[in-house]
Amino acid sequence: MKNVLGLLLACFVLTTASAQRLDLMDINSGKYSARGVQPVVSSADGESYFQADNKNTMIIKYSYKTGLPTDTLFNVNKARECTFSSFQGFIISPDEKRLVVYNDYEPIYRHSFKANYYYYDIRRNLVRKLTENKEKQSIPTFSKDGRMLAYVINNNIWLVKFDYDTESQITKDGALGKIINGGTDWVYEEEFATTSIMDFSEDGRLLAFVRFDETNVPQYSMQMYENNLYPTSFSFKYPKAGEQNSKVTCNVFDIDSKTIRKMNIPDNVEYIPRIQFLPTGDDLAIMTLNREQNKFDLFLANARSSVCRSILHEENSRYIDSELLNYIYFFGNQFVYVSEKDGYSHIYLYDKNGAQQKKLTSGNYDVTSLLAVDPVSKTVFYEAAEDSPLQRAIYKVDMVKGIKTKLSTKQGTNGATFSKNGKYYINSYTNISTPRIVTVHDATGKELRVLEDNAKLKNTLAGLNLPKKEFITVKAADGQDLNAYIMKPVDFNPSRKYPLVMVQYSGPNSQQVADKYGVDWTDYLTTQGFIVACVDGRGTAARGEDFRKCTYMNLGIYESDDQAAAARHFASLPYIDGSKIAIWGWSYGGYNVLMSMSRGNGVFKAGVAIAPVTDWKFYDSVYAERFMRTPQQNAAGYQSGSPILLANKLEGNLLLIHGSADDNVHFQNTMDYAAALVKANKQFDMFVFTDKDHSIRGAANRTYLYEKVIKFLKTNM
Repeated sequence: MKNVLGLLLACFVLTTASAQRLDLMDINSGKYSARGVQPVVSSADGESYFQADNKNTMIIKYSYKTGLPTDTLFNVNKARECTFSSFQGFIISPDEKRLVVYNDYEPIYRHSFKANYYYYDIRRNLVRKLTENKEKQSIPTFSKDGRMLAYVINNNIWLVKFDYDTESQITKDGALGKIINGGTDWVYEEEFATTSIMDFSEDGRLLAFVRFDETNVPQYSMQMYENNLYPTSFSFKYPKAGEQNSKVTCNVFDIDSKTIRKMNIPDNVEYIPRIQFLPTGDDLAIMTLNREQNKFDLFLANARSSVCRSILHEENSRYIDSELLNYIYFFGNQFVYVSEKDGYSHIYLYDKNGAQQKKLTSGNYDVTSLLAVDPVSKTVFYEAAEDSPLQRAIYKVDMVKGIKTKLSTKQGTNGATFSKNGKYYINSYTNISTPRIVTVHDATGKELRVLEDNAKLKNTLAGLNLPKKEFITVKAADGQDLNAYIMKPVDFNPSRKYPLVMVQYSGPNSQQVADKYGVDWTDYLTTQGFIVACVDGRGTAARGEDFRKCTYMNLGIYESDDQAAAARHFASLPYIDGSKIAIWGWSYGGYNVLMSMSRGNGVFKAGVAIAPVTDWKFYDSVYAERFMRTPQQNAAGYQSGSPILLANKLEGNLLLIHGSADDNVHFQNTMDYAAALVKANKQFDMFVFTDKDHSIRGAANRTYLYEKVIKFLKTNM
């Protein structure tokens, strides 16, 4: 018996010794990140897709059905008069006879960029610069027949007619900090996730665009320090809560007559997040929101007469989720729309005049994305959290018979990108223990082949001692069940008491507790003697409208109450040291760290807040007002949800971290909060990343950051 035990012990020691330990730099450099596939673009008939090769030297056409290459559209080594050896991205015309590629990418904000674009005529195998203009171009947009291309230079729209090899300037009033044509301002890019609001009519005779006048939008400036004897200043228009927004108008350029007409939408429209010409005719769909974002109108404008009529009007007692505007699909004389009007987000079918014809999905779950529409088979494809808020599955529903079919077969988190008309799709699947698996399927859900299985990563992970996430539920401050997970050290000893670090984000409609793979700095934290937990409190996603919108007008209250209630629950567990609980968060999560430490009655021994909002009056108008209205309308909510005004109530050891060049959550938030803490005689630690933005990117920066956080937690716990 002793020999057997000795052998087992020896094997255990040998196995433990041979297992690799997690390294923080490896984590931040992406060693344990799952691979995806190069982005694909569907062909017009939905049977093929276009994809760049791994070196970005060719654009290859593949069959969805077989996976075999059927054509090479572009090759830098074979194209005539090609002056570059690779490209950074491409766009293919709808008729698939032309494309543009770009190089010299130059970011503007988080998503927007400008670059040098090159036009390639596939039939002639000829490359040339898109324009002789020396300035870089942005947001190129093909006409539906591929014979024209609109793009923006210095906030003005230009138009190329390929058949005639002509280039003309459409707008001439564009000016930095004043007028933007076709592109979007900072707040639209950040909060409506759009950088271009421009579309051609089906016949190619009209070009619609939104014009932004940001002349009276207040300007924010931040200094840039590195490599400057005298710091330079970067300034941009940023509307804070309650301040002036850009004035927006929807305009249509008549290409034949060379005239611009303003569409006659009502004066009370504050935002135009999206426009789109209908599949036939001159009707232009204009999607609008009022300033409070609780009234949505879908206008149909006759692009020639400028007359507009509202065909769909929806009001919400709290707010309209603007993301749902991206899920409006027009086909024939109908369209589908996702609405929360029954308490969950579901799909509705309307006719062209806005009369509701049918509710296509129903139940106590949320449709989380509308993916594609096949007008021939009358099928809608979508993603939903029907099985569990922690999971996502892919479904289709027949618009005529109402029959719903689940296409995904594996439980966990599924996402899908469909070909045109929903003939095929590429599925990305993961669960808590499985790195991403990318597969191709037909419209019945049948798997055709595997594009990426991350086998190499799986082998790497097999040699690691990784902690396991255990899904649990804890009680909210009001008694509701909250989804959570807990991670214990690999050598966990239930007779010991461990310090606990609670990580969270907590923002409206966000989700951190999900059945999907990921290895990050929190896994490493468990190797340093900590238990890690994460709780999605009230206000988070995939649990119906009331759950996610209950924080309306009072951001920071329920969220911090729930983190404090969860901390008290964890403190009651025999293996957690209730006197050593910390809370960590970034952005909204950093905001909730400060709220939780100020309202938690001392339950948190320490906290780390990275790039936190410290008063909603400092944040942008669209986001802050969606959830809080303006400071003038909701003074009490802004006051009760302000960490600055609660600075004298802060309990516990605090580390503040911020990038000095954060264009999103401005460094001003941390500076004003630091001043409030000094005034309240509250000691704290603070660190600034010079000239870094909201994300503090880079493996070295992230490693430095997390090493500092872990050292702080060890010292102050």
